[in-house]
Amino acid sequence: MYPEFMIAPMREELTRFGVKELRTADDVDAAVTAGSGTLMVVVNSVCGCAAGKARPGVALALQHPVKPDNITTVFAGADVEATQRARGHFTGYPPSSPSIALLKDGKLVYMMERHQIENQEAGAIAAQLTAAFDQHCQAPVAG
Repeated sequence: MYPEFMIAPMREELTRFGVKELRTADDVDAAVTAGSGTLMVVVNSVCGCAAGKARPGVALALQHPVKPDNITTVFAGADVEATQRARGHFTGYPPSSPSIALLKDGKLVYMMERHQIENQEAGAIAAQLTAAFDQHCQAPVAG
């Protein structure tokens, strides 16, 4: 496990955009079973592709008007039980850090694995995420 002082800035790169941390397996269960709608789970990590590609890509994607109903993160190598529980919902995919999953009504509908992240720039990652948002998430209601 990584010391908290080392990963705190990496956590903050997502939480400052309103991404909710899931630190325990119970947090993951509550998020997945919270009801209908869409849930994005970012598996954060200390690797360079998380720092230079995944987290910036997520930050760009969150500027899109269509977003998941709930946006969350677990930290591989720190929140071990939460990460394992989250990965248990990524049916058919091996553990991957970083990775980004989109669940709809508790079912996996989109997955971006490390091998898809490490060879792309943040803008391309954001474009793929926003395409998934457009396909699986509800547009905000004009008020």
